[in-house]
Amino acid sequence: MRRVRLQRDLPVPMPDGVTLLADHYAPAGGGRAPVILMRSPYGRRGLFGWYYGRGFARQGFHVVIQSCRGGFGSGGLLDPLGDEHDDGLATVAWLREQPWYGGSFAMFGPSYLGYTQWAVAPYAGPELKAMATQITASQFRDAAYVGGAFALESTLSWTTLTDTMSRRFGGAAVLTAPRLARRAVLSGRPVAELDLASAGRPLRFYQDLLTHHADPAVTYWERRDFSLKVGEVDAAVTMLGGWYDVFLPWQLKDYTAMRAAGRRPYLTIGPWYHVDTRHGRPAMAEASAWFRAHLLGDPSGLRAEPVRLYVTGAEEWRDYPDWPVPGMREQRWHLQRGFGLGTDGPLDSPPDRFRYHPAHPTPVIGGPVLLGDSRPRDQRRLEERRDVLVYSSAALESDVEMIGPVRAELFVRSSTPHVDVVVRVCDVHPDGRSLNVCEGVRRLADAAPGVRRVSVDLWPIAHRFRRDHRIRVHVAAGAYPTIARNHGTGDPLNNGDGAMVPADVEVFHSPERPSAVVLPLCVPRG
Repeated sequence: MRRVRLQRDLPVPMPDGVTLLADHYAPAGGGRAPVILMRSPYGRRGLFGWYYGRGFARQGFHVVIQSCRGGFGSGGLLDPLGDEHDDGLATVAWLREQPWYGGSFAMFGPSYLGYTQWAVAPYAGPELKAMATQITASQFRDAAYVGGAFALESTLSWTTLTDTMSRRFGGAAVLTAPRLARRAVLSGRPVAELDLASAGRPLRFYQDLLTHHADPAVTYWERRDFSLKVGEVDAAVTMLGGWYDVFLPWQLKDYTAMRAAGRRPYLTIGPWYHVDTRHGRPAMAEASAWFRAHLLGDPSGLRAEPVRLYVTGAEEWRDYPDWPVPGMREQRWHLQRGFGLGTDGPLDSPPDRFRYHPAHPTPVIGGPVLLGDSRPRDQRRLEERRDVLVYSSAALESDVEMIGPVRAELFVRSSTPHVDVVVRVCDVHPDGRSLNVCEGVRRLADAAPGVRRVSVDLWPIAHRFRRDHRIRVHVAAGAYPTIARNHGTGDPLNNGDGAMVPADVEVFHSPERPSAVVLPLCVPRG
């Protein structure tokens, strides 16, 4: 391995007069060579700088780790997502002027650092040869308003994190921010005041998200959404995600957009959640092989198949030529009389009913959140609630593998036109443990009276339901505090916690109204 020279606090001028700071890692005496660029709002030193900055530089690359504006010495004010396009392109222009720039560059990084890649990738020109993105997507709007509902816990914890990191002892913010956010949620204050409870002051980005919840297509999001340009990216892209990551559905949309445009990205999905430290090492290994292939002309480290998936339940890695995987077919699992679940069509039966009261919102146990451990958890305590409908299959006679997208198609009637429909799929073990596999939500607004057909997108899965296990489906109208409670009034979220209208919800399952969860059936291996 090569020795590394480190130059700290390089000033990078922006067109508006703001100066951003960057650290430069270079092989000692390395001269001109390809560059790997990372742009981060979380700082550029500590373990991150040591592991990735020195790690890539020892392989012969120049590495530039830059702090986004408004933090860790960089000038200006942090406007999350808003300045990454212009600042990123200005940084690329600065790179080209450096005497050690070798004429090509790549970009690397997880989460927000992945978003900063997508913000410039379609516009960076042919010198951008490769990207390695992890647990991220080209737009964060749909994760903030998942299924049209406000992702309360994740947005509050992230805005608290970015505010706390700039203060004294900010290095512990990744641990303290989720606790502060959870404590704020439990304080009973209105949603519009929860930033005061968690951070002690109004947080601009949190308030922006509340303001633009009702109309996510406004100009605010147009300059922060790069999903429409993904197919135009010429650089070679490798993506790493987790089955329990908050951004997984939209990361896979980026993958399919590139495939539709004729690109050939790589995709790896493991049994990881967003802040899971276990994906750090494979991210480094895959990015190193990717950069050597596309910047140095050495493809020896690339795998044969572009898609690698960890199949939960089977607890094994698999390689495939594409996503969705070849041979997958949709299989409908119908909600049935007596809270059954099966592949046979439903018989005539009355609907099942429950009441959701926003003053006592249906809680959530586990599921994808930004700054928490999102691995599966036992759902039996939740299944005892009267505001959760639970449908279970018979014990499986053989292993069943599901690999691909998941959705629910339900026939629902609500006493209020404003209601959420939450659907969850669980794996019930022979000992009774009911572990969540995937979930999703759809917020209905101004729904017409009468029965409505509702489609809910759940998180994608690669899971083996083993013999003697059962497949279980939850239907509810809340998942608090993962999503903000639905007051049933249609009032904007930043109007305070005024009137609350309970929802009496009916779920139909009959030949005319065949509610079902659509699962991606695959032939088990082995």
